[in-house]
Amino acid sequence: MKPFLNLTLSALLVAGAALAGPALAQTVITATGASTIAPLMSEVGKHFEKANPQVRVEVQSGGTSRGIADVRQGSARIGMVSRALHEDEKKDLEALLIARDGVAMVVHKSNPVKALTREQIIAIYTGKVKNWKEVGGADAPITVISKAEGRSTLEVFTHYFGVTPRDIKAQIIIGDNQQEIRTVSTNKGAIGYVSIGSAEYEASHGTPIKMLALGNLVPSTQSVASGAYPIARDLNLVYRKPLSKDESALLAYMSTPAAKKEILAQFFIPVATAPVVANSK
Repeated sequence: MKPFLNLTLSALLVAGAALAGPALAQTVITATGASTIAPLMSEVGKHFEKANPQVRVEVQSGGTSRGIADVRQGSARIGMVSRALHEDEKKDLEALLIARDGVAMVVHKSNPVKALTREQIIAIYTGKVKNWKEVGGADAPITVISKAEGRSTLEVFTHYFGVTPRDIKAQIIIGDNQQEIRTVSTNKGAIGYVSIGSAEYEASHGTPIKMLALGNLVPSTQSVASGAYPIARDLNLVYRKPLSKDESALLAYMSTPAAKKEILAQFFIPVATAPVVANSK
């Protein structure tokens, strides 16, 4: 009976493996790029996976430049880009606008300064102003935080304030928004610039930071939506055609009520987007 038993067990194991194999097979859709969009994409991806168990959405940050490069090279199918595409990028990339956001100056919550003018911000970031008392604050040195090259938040900042990355005299260079917010929250003399949505989200969850008004313009989701606050930007998902059925479905999912609910939960501004039509691949 022993040989029969062994054969029976082997047959059951093979049959079980055959049945389990297709169930475990998944399509992996990789999205890389802007740290501003990454938390949103991760949450939307979880919801999409529940409705589409055959798909796994893998999200990696690294900056807008990485997202664009990865899509072009084929190492990612979706790039997270927290700015509008440049003209040369439009030649080979498609963009799906999913939300709007802004960029604001952030400091520690205990900092008595409530607003800075455009000229004061330029002076701080070019090293002409080095102490908070020079802009109405405490007698304490300013720790200037800026973004690493390849980050679209840096590009938005330098474009608006009319400076170049080389002009910036920063003590700390940081990549993603979350890291910058953590640094500001633990350094009472620090100043940085981050996504308004990210700042509002973190502040609402108890992180001790606050955004500074730009002159008399208060940064907020509402002021970006109304057009009152000037440092605003598009949040895009970029891709190259053709798309697979699952990739197209994921992009189309960004227009659903469930996705829009998550966009609002991340303190971004939803926009009307047309569903992406799948192309045979």
